[in-house]
Amino acid sequence: MQLNSSSPSLVLPGPKPLLTRTGWSVFLAALVVICAVAPLLNLWVPAGSAFHMSDYAVSLIGKIMCYAICALAMDLIWGYAGILSLGHGLFFALGGYVMGMYLMRQIGADGNSGSALPDFMVFLDWKELPWHWQLSDSFVATLFLIVAVPGFVAFVFGYFAFRSRIKGVYFSIITQALTYAAMLLFFRNETGLGGNNGFTDFKRILGVAIATPEMRMFLFVLTGCVLLGCYLFARWLVQSKFGRVLQAIRDAETRVMFSGYSPLPYKLTIWCISAMMCGIAGALYVPQVGIINPGEMSAANSIEMAVWAAVGGRASLIGPIVGAFIVNGAKSWLTVSAPEFWLYFLGALFIAVTLFLPQGVVGWVRQLRLGRRAKPEEGGGQ
Repeated sequence: MQLNSSSPSLVLPGPKPLLTRTGWSVFLAALVVICAVAPLLNLWVPAGSAFHMSDYAVSLIGKIMCYAICALAMDLIWGYAGILSLGHGLFFALGGYVMGMYLMRQIGADGNSGSALPDFMVFLDWKELPWHWQLSDSFVATLFLIVAVPGFVAFVFGYFAFRSRIKGVYFSIITQALTYAAMLLFFRNETGLGGNNGFTDFKRILGVAIATPEMRMFLFVLTGCVLLGCYLFARWLVQSKFGRVLQAIRDAETRVMFSGYSPLPYKLTIWCISAMMCGIAGALYVPQVGIINPGEMSAANSIEMAVWAAVGGRASLIGPIVGAFIVNGAKSWLTVSAPEFWLYFLGALFIAVTLFLPQGVVGWVRQLRLGRRAKPEEGGGQ
């Protein structure tokens, strides 16, 4: 049987662009602000000028950008895969500890004890470095371990959890229990990780002093570029076939299984990617803040990551970034002006968003824009 050549052919839709024209404009504007405007206002504009960007603002925004990377990682697993983790503070802290170990080795003999060993090891009368410190003097090895350690822990935990089909609130509780157990372990001096004090008093990174305006600004620019890069990567990921399968697993996992897809490799892959992104954020956070201790693994820190994603808007990628800036900006202001009300404000904010803005701030703004576009069309039809 010969097909009619004049019959219409099936045309499949082409791949969606990574960003719209407006999206690319906003992205490039953010890149210019991070790489050019902020260094100009901080390093070259005089401190007495109204346009000067203070060192405090540089450190604060740099820290919030690290949190925004974590919020983006949370959105990948919660917004697009339906996996709510209450233990991502563990992966953030692991990346921070790996960087902290390198920074402690960079101190050398400039510490209070004058020994090549970190001061806390001298205080505990240790004679040599533990085995897990052997690669900590190599910056290249540190860069590898920043993603490898959180990724490995996430893989081991995720493999058994997803293989056992643990999901929902049970999975969330187990992730929080894992993080709490790790926090108790890191509090012990026997681990060789600084105990409850952790690591601090950093001097140099790659032989360059940390406490200089130039290094502080370099870390700021690096963090901003990593955040923008993670956003582009996450957007590419969710628009790919892999991302579409993830969203199908989120909405109807049983149907996906009946369609011939195994959810395990998809959920495990996005889980490990999210953990590694948090590890990178932790590594960028430590040299800017100047300390890392087991408190970063507290349950409150992991829950806050979920709050950032919920406030900004899940399954939007840009929403969790906005949420991280809104919540942490409010936290920075309230902990100074009214510290006793901060936790009440955080709880009230989360409840208000859940009840009145289920799609978050970004979803609410989108609804307003769609409503404004619909009104002229309705008026024109009349």
